[in-house]
Amino acid sequence: MYKLLRNILFLFPAESVHHFSMNALKFACKIGPIKKIIVSSFTYKSDSAVRKIFNLSFSNMVGLGAGFDKNALYLNELQCLGFGFVEIGTVTPLPQPGNDKPRLFRLKKDNALINRMGFNNDGVKVIAERLKKWNSRRSSDIGHRLIVGGNIGKNKITPNEDAWKDYETCFRELFDYVDYFVVNVSSPNTPGLRELQEKDALKKILGNLQTINHQQQSPKPLLLKIAPDLTWQQIDDVISLATEIQLSGLVVSNTTISRENLQISNDELQKIGAGGLSGAPLKTRSTEIVKYISQKTNNTIPVIASGGIFTSADAKEKLNAGASLIQVWTGFIYEGPAIVKKILSGL
Repeated sequence: MYKLLRNILFLFPAESVHHFSMNALKFACKIGPIKKIIVSSFTYKSDSAVRKIFNLSFSNMVGLGAGFDKNALYLNELQCLGFGFVEIGTVTPLPQPGNDKPRLFRLKKDNALINRMGFNNDGVKVIAERLKKWNSRRSSDIGHRLIVGGNIGKNKITPNEDAWKDYETCFRELFDYVDYFVVNVSSPNTPGLRELQEKDALKKILGNLQTINHQQQSPKPLLLKIAPDLTWQQIDDVISLATEIQLSGLVVSNTTISRENLQISNDELQKIGAGGLSGAPLKTRSTEIVKYISQKTNNTIPVIASGGIFTSADAKEKLNAGASLIQVWTGFIYEGPAIVKKILSGL
């Protein structure tokens, strides 16, 4: 059924379809009987699915990666689809429109996407207020509590030497309204951002956040999201820093700038232009990094695995590599609203 609907939706621009589909789901979930049908159709209810990581209780291991619900507009609807957790953002201190459209592209032959969104979001103050309201009236009739992560970044206009201030602003503003934080220095779509993955720059950002975090009565889990394009030496530096600063975990991984082994033609790629590649082509590299980190640390640093997860077999591959939780994004687009239930049922 979804494949037929997907074929129709794929006739239209990707970003427009995204907003249309989620707004349609939002409308449907406002109608009581329809909401009940959606919840019963797409949620997987089992005590065996519960995962306790970072001192948080996740109703299941399948989450939705950052970039899908940038502005915390669809948390109730995503909860209805059975997600155990959702990462909002990337959130920046000031609102920003992101890069020029079109900026989201489907690579149908490759089960992939390319995006160069550019941290488009409503700004941290608006999003914090939205989360505050959602927390005060979050649905209790769905049967599980949705864990919400806050993915934070810097504004495009902020120079790298001042980036730590942007991360601090977002951390403080969102602290009372999210369950955990993810520091994003690995998007390829903000000029110069990936330079912040170097050890000294990272240490300044993460060390400052962790100092603030430990001053709070109940510190929040703090994670770092890394790029799949890092060298093994850079990954070793990340592991060393994560251990030193006592990060709660790592998200592996963000999108890649690689264009290797794609079925799409070079001419089509050139028409699309720059951006981060996600989906099936990222699966192998993401799994390699998860396995490397897990083995290098003896599983002492929990990993949320993201990249090329479409099926329960893909999820099992990540879990066998050492992941504690998994995130989907591109797989959600291609597999449809039943992806969480299909993965959990298959496991």
